[in-house]
Amino acid sequence: MSEPYVLETRNLIKEFKGFVAVNDVNLKIRQGDIHALIGPNGAGKTTVFNLLTKFLIPTRGQILYKGEDITSLKSPAIARKGIIRSFQISAVFPHMTALENIRVALQTAEGTSFSFWKSGTSLNKLNERSMELLESVGLAEYANTITVELAYGRKRALELATTLAMEPELLLLDEPTQGMGSEDVDRVVELVRKAAQGRTVLMVEHNLSVVSKLCDRITVLAQGAVLTEGDYQTVSADPQVREVYMGSDGSGERGVASAEDDNLEAAQ
Repeated sequence: MSEPYVLETRNLIKEFKGFVAVNDVNLKIRQGDIHALIGPNGAGKTTVFNLLTKFLIPTRGQILYKGEDITSLKSPAIARKGIIRSFQISAVFPHMTALENIRVALQTAEGTSFSFWKSGTSLNKLNERSMELLESVGLAEYANTITVELAYGRKRALELATTLAMEPELLLLDEPTQGMGSEDVDRVVELVRKAAQGRTVLMVEHNLSVVSKLCDRITVLAQGAVLTEGDYQTVSADPQVREVYMGSDGSGERGVASAEDDNLEAAQ
């Protein structure tokens, strides 16, 4: 690839009736990196994800993928380019088995999702690959378990497997460890590390301990704009980052910011 970055945004702006949610954001995501977007609640992280995958339309600015301007493309075309995302809320089918969820994702990747005239047995050819994906996220023994019966951490692992079934080149993970206990967090960290082999990952993540273990580069957003960028050591030592995460605006409301600052201290 001749371009230095797999994904780049140039002066990306998103306004909502006068409110600027994303303000002149310039991202440069290197091929093969695990790159994190971090920042306090309301910083614009998920909005950036929605702009990249065209769930929202930028007010101004450009999005480039492998040097190609993809700003005008719609979500399905973005996915066909190999940019696949997960969501904060688990997006699997609750009343299907884990295996069936993977098969649906594989059908989508093969373009046969709407071949209703085909016999259900025609899906059996996807079973081997489905089991490989379940094995890769530690869910092989739950292949025939109805998804609603899976523990929360395993549902997120299943969602990651369905995302990988789409063969992404650029994987966007939105809060992959949200709501998890420490044991599940450790498991997901290893799954993300494994999923990143041979591909690029851009992730939104509140848990800074996770970021410190996984990420090659970090972009910090605050009030919709880039505050700073660098590796974990550089970012964690930045006084502006500490001020943002401490919530030192006089409001006294620390909430998630307080927990993130505790993570900042612990991860060092």
